[in-house]
Amino acid sequence: MMNLFYAPDLSPDSKNYTFDKDESRHIAKSLRKKNGDILYLTNGLGDWFEAKIITADPKHTQINILSVTKKNQRPYRIHIAMAPTKSNERFECFLEKAVEIGIDEITPILTRYSERKKINLTRYNKILVSAMKQSLQAYKPQLNDLIQFDEFLKQSFDNTQKFMAYCQSDDALFKSIIPQQNILILIGPEGGFSEDEIQKALDKGFKTIRISPNRLRTETAGLVSLMTTHIVYTFNIVQ
Repeated sequence: MMNLFYAPDLSPDSKNYTFDKDESRHIAKSLRKKNGDILYLTNGLGDWFEAKIITADPKHTQINILSVTKKNQRPYRIHIAMAPTKSNERFECFLEKAVEIGIDEITPILTRYSERKKINLTRYNKILVSAMKQSLQAYKPQLNDLIQFDEFLKQSFDNTQKFMAYCQSDDALFKSIIPQQNILILIGPEGGFSEDEIQKALDKGFKTIRISPNRLRTETAGLVSLMTTHIVYTFNIVQ
């Protein structure tokens, strides 16, 4: 089974690299890699490295870079802005699965009815890296810090389709997406968006959409939104 390693400080011009103690121990002891074995790495920026182990040591495993290729990026970006769930475990599950499915940017938002008002950005980024490595992807999604809903809406989001999940909307996400364009989807907390927040989003050019005929949990709505977008874009479905 292929293992992918994350080295954010690698550049396409890098010739060699030394892993830190934790990763070295994982390579030399857990995976039992030896001198001459081949490893694959990414810097999370689309560069894919093939390397050979020169020194397999639990404290400082060293490698030589053999080749580097640039992985193609999707011709569109998917950005989900979501209110973190009261259960941190559920939000962390969303982060993991969202990376595996394919997402480019995640913004935790603080809304009127948000029940989680603090996040651990360091821990969340570790989850993203782990999911990126597990799913063998060369791009690490951008994870933004928690931001107030009103402040988030002040951004421009040029050349982007802007949607807001709303159970009472008459328009389905599936039928509203224009294939191959960047997309931003707002997803509220367990209590939903307030009427004031909905109006503010509409004033900023967002369109309310229904993600499913069923009422979904916050994290489920996020994952269904991702899957729907990828299906529409992959098969270039035009309504």
